[in-house]
Amino acid sequence: MKEKLKVIKIIHLALCLGVLLGYFIIGDLKSFDFLKIPSINSSSVIYLLIPLIAYVLSNYLYKKKLQNISSKKNLEDNMVEYQSASIIRWAILEYAAFAILILNKIFLIFGILIILYLSLLHPTEDKIKNDIDNFGS
Repeated sequence: MKEKLKVIKIIHLALCLGVLLGYFIIGDLKSFDFLKIPSINSSSVIYLLIPLIAYVLSNYLYKKKLQNISSKKNLEDNMVEYQSASIIRWAILEYAAFAILILNKIFLIFGILIILYLSLLHPTEDKIKNDIDNFGS
């Protein structure tokens, strides 16, 4: 179990560091101008919707994928399904963060919020057990 947990932690860390590196290189975070909340008008509301849609979609697909897991199996047998559910969730959030970065750098603060949320989703054995018990069939 510890080896499988180590693998999923490394995947999560690589995704987080990759998107952070992208933000530092492309996002030009040297100044703190990105902390200013930009004005939202009708043409820029899509940049506010990207994180919201990513949050809802990633959690929905994550829970949907976890429903395929049998809570009657032991934890090690369920790790492959849990890992794929987590990767789907993280990939959607990573894509949303990069989409904001590439489409409009004025809204970097929303991408940074996605990155913070992504980092909070780090896997632990307790979280894995809890999610499988709550969402597994």
